[in-house]
Parts: sequence; structure tokens; C-alpha cells
Amino acid sequence: MQRRFVLGWMLLCCAWPLHAVAQDTALDRFLAGLGSWRAEFTQTTTDARGRSRGAEQGRLIVQRPGRFRWETGPVRAAEPAQVMVADGRNLWFFDRDVEQVTVKPASTAMTVTPATLLAGTVPLRSAFAVGELPRREGLDWVRVTPLRSDAEFRETRLGFRGLELRRMELDDKLGQKVLIVFARIERNPTLAETVFRFDPPPGADLIGTPVR
Repeated sequence: MQRRFVLGWMLLCCAWPLHAVAQDTALDRFLAGLGSWRAEFTQTTTDARGRSRGAEQGRLIVQRPGRFRWETGPVRAAEPAQVMVADGRNLWFFDRDVEQVTVKPASTAMTVTPATLLAGTVPLRSAFAVGELPRREGLDWVRVTPLRSDAEFRETRLGFRGLELRRMELDDKLGQKVLIVFARIERNPTLAETVFRFDPPPGADLIGTPVR
């Protein structure tokens, strides 16, 4: 499950510059006052040999702290191929290709991923090293590196325009590189509770027992 999620998203240097410990990066400004966030995205993945996979599309919805909904699949597909939902108690993952749902308690399943970074599941600098990068492509860039060895990625670079997160570049454990470009961004939208509710589709195999 975790590997597929990294591919859907498919978010440690030995010495950080002094400004890496600053508390006023573009990421800090983005997270300040952030209660909820919603965006659509396109995603491309390049493997360790430099071969590119087909483009995917999806959407990400976040309610801080600790809840998110991530959907991704082929471009122009009628329904997402993978869905991951953190509802505050459980972490659900649905893989449509194999008609399988996996559920685990959020307290044990929420490893360090880009989604936990945005959802505020853990305090930022208790789980990540954060450092500014040179401005490029009209965006302010921040590098985020997980401090834990069980993290789902090696490094992610976040590109901001003001308070908008516009791009995410992710390097995963397998040497793959994922580029995510966000669009139709909404900051602090009002979200219905049903957004973070997941009901296993009829006929899907369920692995695990949800916390009620």
C-alpha cells in the first residue's frame, strides 16, 4: 500500500546551511493559518533509469490537523484508480485495479509522507528538516527532508507563489522522481464531513479492521 501511495504522489543532507533552521520559509508562511486546502493536480513519474511513466491526474483535499483525501488515476479516467483517506481514526487505501481496501489505525499507519506534512499530522520540525532553496521558475522553493528512517520519501521540494503551493518535486526511496503540478487551488475552503468518510465499495476485499 505504502509504495503505491508514494508512486501516486505520486513527499537528508548531512549538513544544512544556517538558514535551514529559520522559522520563516515559504512553507512556514503557507502553513500559518491554514485550516483546510483543496487542489487538483497532474503528476508525472520518472523511474531510476530516467524512463517516464504516463501522466496521471487527481485531487488532494486536506483538513488540518490529520485528515486528508488523495485520489489519483489515469488522465481522463472516469474514476480514480487509487484513493487514500485519513479520517482522523483510520487510514484507508483503495486500489481499484485489484478491488482491495486496506485499513489501519491512523495512530500506527501514518508514517512520514508529504500528505502528513500538509495535513499537520506531526509538528513540522519534529519530523522534517526544512531549508530554503534558490528561487526558480517564478516560485519560492523549500526543501523538506524527513528525519525518520521509515519515511516514504527521501526529499521533497515545494514551490510556492505567495501563499499558493504550486509544485511538488518528490524523490522516493526507489530512485523515482515525481513531479506534481497543482491547479484550481482553494485555501481554507469549507469542507463537508463526508469528504473524509470512506465506505468500502461493494464487492471489494477488506483487509484490516477499522477503529470505530
